[in-house]
Amino acid sequence: MTTACYPGSFDPVTNGHLDVVKRATRLFDEVVVAVLENPSKRPLFTVDERVEMLRRATAEFDGVKVGTFQGLVVDFCHQVGADVIVKGLRAVTDFDYEMQMAQMNKRMGIESAFLAAKPDYTYLSSSLMREVVALGGTIDGLVPDFVIERLKEKFAKP
Repeated sequence: MTTACYPGSFDPVTNGHLDVVKRATRLFDEVVVAVLENPSKRPLFTVDERVEMLRRATAEFDGVKVGTFQGLVVDFCHQVGADVIVKGLRAVTDFDYEMQMAQMNKRMGIESAFLAAKPDYTYLSSSLMREVVALGGTIDGLVPDFVIERLKEKFAKP
């Protein structure tokens, strides 16, 4: 059985993330979506909120689990028995960064697999989705509908 780990902050999950998860389920027996807990960052959504949204968004996918990690993703991979790290690539800039990470992760014993983003999603990022909603724009079709509602709640004026 081959297990893949798909790490990220997922603040919030986008349809681009979900496309990578769905495609990874066709390549690997199990996909563990790993939400990074980084105390030095100030995410919009808590780790628990991000995990809950990911579980809801991936509920229809077979072989997907959601977990959290701190520190090195390779350590998390060893804990969950993942053989490979899956990363989505949107642009050349993603490749430059991810290649360095992949080489270091390989040195620490974990391979990486890159999935090119679907053209419809190459410009998507969680930070862009947050910014558009915060400024009153619409992101219909770019994130799950329930994520839109959660974003609107976060940016609602008191």
